[in-house]
Amino acid sequence: MARRQKCRLLVNLPPGFFQCPQLKGVFARLRRLATLRQRSHNQAEEIARDLAWADAVIMWGWPTLTPELLARAPRLRFAGHLNLNQAGARAELEHGLAVSEARRGWSPAVAEMALALTLSGLRRLSDYHAAMRAGTEHWVSNFPLDIDPTERQLTGRAVGIVGFGGIGQRLAELLAPFHVALRTYDPFLPKAVAKRFGARLVGLMELCRESEIVVLCAANNAGTHHLLGKKEIAALQRNALLVNVGRAWLVDMQALEQRLRKGDLFAALDVFEKEPLEKDSPLRTLPNAWLTPHRAGAPMESVVRIVTMLVDDFEAFLRGRPRQHALTLDMLHCLHG
Repeated sequence: MARRQKCRLLVNLPPGFFQCPQLKGVFARLRRLATLRQRSHNQAEEIARDLAWADAVIMWGWPTLTPELLARAPRLRFAGHLNLNQAGARAELEHGLAVSEARRGWSPAVAEMALALTLSGLRRLSDYHAAMRAGTEHWVSNFPLDIDPTERQLTGRAVGIVGFGGIGQRLAELLAPFHVALRTYDPFLPKAVAKRFGARLVGLMELCRESEIVVLCAANNAGTHHLLGKKEIAALQRNALLVNVGRAWLVDMQALEQRLRKGDLFAALDVFEKEPLEKDSPLRTLPNAWLTPHRAGAPMESVVRIVTMLVDDFEAFLRGRPRQHALTLDMLHCLHG
């Protein structure tokens, strides 16, 4: 009897993935499952030849697998993505591929970063650290009159989460011990799901008006562009804290900068319209804005988790078992546009 040929698997990821010691075991597992081809293509014409060879592919979301590109990949049956956009997902599903997507693997770390930015913003941790380093710190000398009343605890505060998918739901779990009054805005979320996490489903303007802390973690697609526009930013409470671990796409950044210049709003931002952030960006000079360089989802645990999720689904596909991270057409609204 002829020996059954191994599945041909193309892994198309940035070079660092193949050099990462923490992923050595994951790639060893893939070699046991399939004949492996490792590439780091960024353009459609670059990846086309390897796609024509492959039965399956594991990749990020680029280059987008368009209908034209898929037509040149007659063997392809499975696609696993660290993340992908709506157009690519639709093309793959309509082409008949089994598609798995590991976006939620980022959620635990992003939710923790949102909590960290919230606590740091409320308590001014980075400001205190910088002042201590410079030797310019202020020590309370006329207690309690010289305490800054805008420095606040998280416990008992009103928190609004915009976008209640994997990140928002994990953040709600992390907030539970702080006994916050939790609201969420998500037009695709059933009320029962919000209730299960102790959140009240409300309109966006109500969330902006009633929340002392607003956390953005929605996907960036056509329906969420400038979700927080001039009107919503103006509605934010005096001395509210805006935390963005989603995308700058969600915010009218010009309106946000104008409100921050007034000095009656605080912001903790991990994402920006242009990355890396320009050296002369006004955001760098605003004392009421705390900035981090798009690090929310990036601990090594996240990288190992998302790749392992795709390997698990790839093996399930080979064995004819249900995939835990399968993507379907009715889930496209959760993806980036």
